[in-house]
Amino acid sequence: MLLDRLDNYTVMDIMTEDFLKLHQDTSLRDAMRKMLDNNIQDILVIDKEEKLCGIISFMDIMQILKDVPKKNSFDDAIGKFAIKDVVVIEGNAKAIEARNIMQKKSIGRLPVMYNNKLVGIIRVRDILNKVYSKIDEMRETFGYILDNLHEAVCVVDKEGIVILWCGKAEKLYGVKEEEIVGKKLEELFPTGLLLQVLENKKSVENVIHSPRKGSYVNISAIPIFISGEFVGAVSTDRDITEVRNLSLELEATKEKLDYLQMEVNKINEDKYSFGQTLGRSDAIQERIQKGMQVAKTNSSVLIMGESGTGKEVFARAVHQASGRKGPFVAINCSAIPENLFESEMFGYEGGAFTGALNKGKIGKVELAHKGTLFLDEIGDMPLYMQAKLLRVLQERQVVRVGGDKPIDIDVRIISATHRNIKKMVKEGSFREDLYYRLNVVGLEMPSLKERKEDIPMFVKHFIQEFCKENNIAAPQITPEVFQALMHYDWPGNVRELKNTVEHLVVFSKDGEISVDSLPEQLQGETEKTQTEIGYDLQENVKNIEIGIIRKAMETAEGNKAQAAKLLNIPRSTLYYKIKFYDLVDYL
Repeated sequence: MLLDRLDNYTVMDIMTEDFLKLHQDTSLRDAMRKMLDNNIQDILVIDKEEKLCGIISFMDIMQILKDVPKKNSFDDAIGKFAIKDVVVIEGNAKAIEARNIMQKKSIGRLPVMYNNKLVGIIRVRDILNKVYSKIDEMRETFGYILDNLHEAVCVVDKEGIVILWCGKAEKLYGVKEEEIVGKKLEELFPTGLLLQVLENKKSVENVIHSPRKGSYVNISAIPIFISGEFVGAVSTDRDITEVRNLSLELEATKEKLDYLQMEVNKINEDKYSFGQTLGRSDAIQERIQKGMQVAKTNSSVLIMGESGTGKEVFARAVHQASGRKGPFVAINCSAIPENLFESEMFGYEGGAFTGALNKGKIGKVELAHKGTLFLDEIGDMPLYMQAKLLRVLQERQVVRVGGDKPIDIDVRIISATHRNIKKMVKEGSFREDLYYRLNVVGLEMPSLKERKEDIPMFVKHFIQEFCKENNIAAPQITPEVFQALMHYDWPGNVRELKNTVEHLVVFSKDGEISVDSLPEQLQGETEKTQTEIGYDLQENVKNIEIGIIRKAMETAEGNKAQAAKLLNIPRSTLYYKIKFYDLVDYL
């Protein structure tokens, strides 16, 4: 295994000297400011003799701020809160020992000592960087081998875009790698033999061919299939025996690269997919543990929770951890018009109905073969479709609309809803047998107010994401703003938090997000005022939308298509909002 190669390195080979060292009397305010200025997540705390006496992380400080000003103050010294029992490692120890200690102790950082002096720190990402460097070395070696072969090799993807052009091909055709890689082959070789292979997906052997005017070669080309999926083609000017040998060599090298990538993916999935992406609070960690446990099975999962709690994000994490080879296919049951539901789910044959494509269309269930089908807002699925979906799940076969040939499918179902499905079953609006089929494992996503310790992580991520998209420098955020964010109830959950963070960045001044940058409902957090209308933004938006929808439907005399035009929204969005707000008069 690649990680075992860490035994070839010492701790000092992979450690970083990029760490923050502060005296134990430093205030929380100054410590937090320096961590944000230096983009560092942890502080090594020292005494007056510069001896290591503790460690404190950004998340520790965020937890402390929850008690400001009740028990703690921004002016308290970090030494008061630092973890005193710090695990360290000697610089001349093996790097593999550092990894083992961090796994055993479940810690993400390890200070490094040399001659009784603090010289560096090892974090999880330092070990991962070493793993990635090994993959880069393998790719570089693979490229060197290809450039020193006697044959000219060209590889294109299924769209005809050149992804590999070896050194011998440069000499044979007079085209540099940088002139062709990333471009469509037909732009430079309009009669290239690979174009025929891409179209027919059949091998051609020992053909005298002119891929370019004035250039003639004895060329062979074969399509490339990986796990049964057509991904591209490769060509060479050698005879078919040597072509087969090259294919075997390429496949063997690809298997090695796939294996190394799989090992890296395992590390990333364990450390980040369920961990960093979703949070570190006890509330979400409990769901993560259940999600990881069920991920390796084929059991159906029903994810429940308020809007904006990250149900789809969690579903994607379950899929990623499952190891299933197929894709993650999401479908929003509340956004599909009822008359199009069956064709969207199961697909249709060519000419099955008016407006159908001549070649037909694959459905979402079939598209998710070997993968995961995510049914968002499952409570909005029409009853007639519930019966059809149940049959598909029982028989593991799907029949396209207008067709009669059953198609075998291997699909894992993950559903999500903000509705009370049990109540719907009792009312008869949701099939009981389908409910039990989908709810083999039920997971309730916690609201953001139940996992407030995750707010700093989300804030930092959303700031970086928004600033990168808009090509602006990331502003600093004051402790007072963090305090306001931690005290707010977040009725809109993570989705509302993301919108709020964008607001904060937009209204930041001089590179700083201050209290003045906060939206109105957060500025009044410490001194809440009540008015006749109230400041519940979500409730006000809901009431306004309901009123406008009712007015539009009355004007259109119940015609949903006409009402959607008046509202300037797609008809599918109008269907969704009518169902979401339970406007039974217009269903």
